[in-house]
Amino acid sequence: MPSTTPEAIEAWLAELGLVPGARVARDGVSAWDLTLDGRTRRDLRVTLILDPSIGAIVWAHLAPPLLDGLRKAYRTLLRWNDEFPLVKFSIADDGRPTAAVEIPSRWLDSDELGLALARVAGVADRVFEETRGWIWIGGRVPDRYAEREVRNLGLLDRYADRLGELVEESVEA
Repeated sequence: MPSTTPEAIEAWLAELGLVPGARVARDGVSAWDLTLDGRTRRDLRVTLILDPSIGAIVWAHLAPPLLDGLRKAYRTLLRWNDEFPLVKFSIADDGRPTAAVEIPSRWLDSDELGLALARVAGVADRVFEETRGWIWIGGRVPDRYAEREVRNLGLLDRYADRLGELVEESVEA
C-alpha cells in the first residue's frame, strides 16, 4: 500500500473545510497545527502529525500546563482513558494535558482523518465542564468565548452517526 503524502493530508483537510497552519517537516515527518471548535469547546489547539511509514496522530492540547491539583488531574486523565477507549490522554512534557487519536497508515485516508479530528472535538466537548477550571481561573468561561460563532461545526455533523454518544450527549449539555 502506498504511503500517504503531506499533500494528500492537506487536500483532505481542505475537503473537511479546515485550514491548517504552515506545514513543518523534518526527517520525513510532517506536522500541521489546526484550531477546532466543538459544540461547547472552542479554540481547541490540535497538532496533526504524519509519519507516512506509521500513520497519523491527531494530538489535542486540552488545557494550559497544570500547576495545582496534579494528582486529581492525573486521576481524571486515567478515568478518561477508560471512558474514551479510542483516545489516549496524557500530560505533555510542558505539563499540558493532551488527548491523542492515532490512525495506522493502513487505515489512513480522508474519512479516517476527518473522523479522528471530529472525535477529538467531540471528546473535548464531553470533558468541557471538567476542564473549565484548567483553562480559565475559577472555571469561568469568558463571555466573548461563549458568544463567538462556532467554526467547523460541519465536521461534527458529518461524523455524528459514527461518534455516537460523543455528539449526542454534548448536544444535550
